[in-house]
Amino acid sequence: MASGSNMDREMILADFQACTGIDNIAEAITLLEQNNWDLVAAINGVIPQENGILQSDFASETAQSPAYDPGSQPSVATAAPSSSSSPSSSASASAFCPVVPVRGAVVERQPRMLNFCVEYRSTNVDVVLEESSSVGEIKQILETELHVPVSRMQLKGWKTGDVTDSTVLRSLHLPKNNSLYVLTPDIAPTATTSQSGALQESLNQNFLLVISHHEAQRDYSLNFPGSKTIQEVKRNIYDLTNIPVRHQQWEGWPATARDDSMTLAVAGISFPCHRLTVCRRTSPAHTQEQTEECTDVHMVSDSEGDDFEDASEFGVDEGEIFGMGTSASRKSPMMPENAENEGDALLHFTAEFSSRYGECHPVFFIGSLEAAFQETFYGKARDRKPVAIYLHHDDSVLTNVFCSQMLCAESIVSYLSQNFITWAWDMTKEANRARLLTTCTRHFGSVVAQTIRTYKTDQFPLLLIVMGKRLSNEVLNVIQGNTTVDELMMRLMAAMEIFTAQQQEDIRDEDEREARELVKREQDEAYRVSLEADRAKREAQEREMAEQVRLEQIRKEQEDEREAIRLSLEQALPPEPEEEGSEPISKLRIRTPSGEFLERRFLGSCKLQVLFDFVASKGFPWEEFKLLTTFPRRNVTQLDPTWSLVEAKLFPQETLFLEAKE
Repeated sequence: MASGSNMDREMILADFQACTGIDNIAEAITLLEQNNWDLVAAINGVIPQENGILQSDFASETAQSPAYDPGSQPSVATAAPSSSSSPSSSASASAFCPVVPVRGAVVERQPRMLNFCVEYRSTNVDVVLEESSSVGEIKQILETELHVPVSRMQLKGWKTGDVTDSTVLRSLHLPKNNSLYVLTPDIAPTATTSQSGALQESLNQNFLLVISHHEAQRDYSLNFPGSKTIQEVKRNIYDLTNIPVRHQQWEGWPATARDDSMTLAVAGISFPCHRLTVCRRTSPAHTQEQTEECTDVHMVSDSEGDDFEDASEFGVDEGEIFGMGTSASRKSPMMPENAENEGDALLHFTAEFSSRYGECHPVFFIGSLEAAFQETFYGKARDRKPVAIYLHHDDSVLTNVFCSQMLCAESIVSYLSQNFITWAWDMTKEANRARLLTTCTRHFGSVVAQTIRTYKTDQFPLLLIVMGKRLSNEVLNVIQGNTTVDELMMRLMAAMEIFTAQQQEDIRDEDEREARELVKREQDEAYRVSLEADRAKREAQEREMAEQVRLEQIRKEQEDEREAIRLSLEQALPPEPEEEGSEPISKLRIRTPSGEFLERRFLGSCKLQVLFDFVASKGFPWEEFKLLTTFPRRNVTQLDPTWSLVEAKLFPQETLFLEAKE
C-alpha cells in the first residue's frame, strides 16, 4: 500500500510543493502519481540526497508476485526489507519528516520497482526491474527465459507506442504493473504454438465497440485494432464524453478483462462487434456493491489500481482524497440542474460555496450574466468594472485546491471585490454546461464558446476576465486552475491595467461627448429663450394692435353715435327767426375753444334747452362743455333749461364762450 493512501492528498500536494519549490500544480500531481503519492519517494526523485535518502514507510513494491531475478542482472530487484522498523516510519505516514542519517552510516536509496507480465505464445514471464533500467535489459532477460534472440524479438504493448532498446523505463512514466507481449514474425510457429498464432491473428483484427453513454443517451460505434489496450479505449471515451478515466463505470466487459493494460485481442470480447455501457461513477462504496452484483462491471484503470484498491479497503472516497467533498456533498451540487431562474441558481451556488470553502470568498453577482454586464458596462465610464466569470467543475482534481487556496485567499478576495464584478456558474451538470455555452455564444460569439467547449474537465476551474469595449464584450484572459496565488494576482493586475487604459480612453471620450452635449444644450436653451422672447414680443404686438383696433372701433362708434345725436338735434332745432320779426329776438354770439364764433338768432321766449341743443348740434354737447357769459361770469349750463332767454338775461344780445368741463 502506498504511503499516501491514508493521507489527505491535498496536504501531500502542499508539502511536496513547499519542499520542492514546484509551483505548477499539474506538474506536482504528475510527479506524485508517478510515485503512487509517496511523499518521501517523490521528494527523493526530485531532490536526490548525496549521502543518504529520506525514509518512508513505503514497503517493497515487489512482494506481490514472484519475479525473475538472475544473479547476472544487477538491475533486477527482489523483495526489499520493510522500512516499518525505522524510527521515522510513523512520522512519515502523517507528515513530511526527514531523517538525519547517523554519522558514519550511509542509507542506500530504495529504487522504484516495476512489474512486467510478458506474454509470448503460451508462455508468461514475470519480470521485475528498477525504473532506471532500459527496454534492452527486459529483452535480455526474455532471451534467457524464452530462448528467442533479442535481434528477432519485438516487444509490444507499450502505452506510448514503440520504443527503442535504449529507452529508459523512467522516461515512459509507467505504472507499477504492466502487461507486454512478444512478437517474433521471423520465427515460424510450431505445432505447440497454434494458440499464439490465433492470438497474433486477433491482434491484427479490428473490433467494433458499440458504447452507450448512459447519461447522454447516446451510442458511439468505434473501430479499434486488437492491439489496442482497454486503457487506451477508456482514454478515447474520455475525449468523447468528458468523463475522466478514474470516474468511468463500465458494464459489458468480460470477466477475463481484469487489467486495463490488456489488449482487446486477449480481453475475451466478442468479435466482430461487442456492446458496452459507460456512465459516471458515483462513489467507491456504491461501485463496490455493483461489482458484487454484476461481474461484468469494469471499475477503474489499472494505472490507478493501487490507489483505488487502497481507498476501497479503507472506505475512503476519491473525492475525500482530493478534497472534493464526500458523497453527501455530491447530493447537494453547487448548482441545481435546469434551474429556471439564474438568480436562484446563483443563490444556491453562493450558499454551497460558503459551506464548502468558508465565508471568505468573492462576492458573487446574483442575477443573469446579461444583468451583470448591464450593471457594469453600460453606466458612467468612471463607474465601470471588468467582469470575472468563474466557471466551476466538481469533477476536476484542481477545483478544491484552486477554490480553497487561491480564489478564497484574502488578497484575491479583496482585489476582486474592489475592482471586479464576479459572476459564477457550475459546469458539472451537462444541462448547465450547455446553458453557459449558449450564453457565451450570445454575448461573446461562437469562437469564445468553442474555446470553452474544448477545455477538458481537469483543466477547470476557469476564470474569464471580460471587458466591455465599444459595442461588444471582449474576453481579456482565461485563467486555468493550475496556477498559484501570485500568478493569479499578476494576471488579474495585468487584465486590470488593460481595462484601466481602455477606461481612461472611454472617460476622455465621455467627457468630450458630455462637453459637446452641454454646449448643444446651452445653444438649444438660448435658442429656446430667443424663440420665447420673439413669441412674447409678437404676442404683445398682436395684443396692442388688437387693442388699437378695438379702441378705434369704439371711437368710431362713439363718433357715429355723436354724429347721429348731433344730426337729430340739428333737425329738431326750431328755425332761425328773421331779424325783422314781430317777436322779440335775442342775438347770441358763441366763441368755441378753437377761437371760432357761432352766431344765431333766437326768439326771446326760447328755452335755454334750445340753446344747449344748438351748441350740441355744432359738436359741443353740454355734458362735456359748459357755456359761460363774459361779464358777469356765469355758467349758463347750470341754469334751469326751461328758463327763457329773457329770464336767463341773454336778451337782446349776448356773447358767450364754450369751455370744456374738467
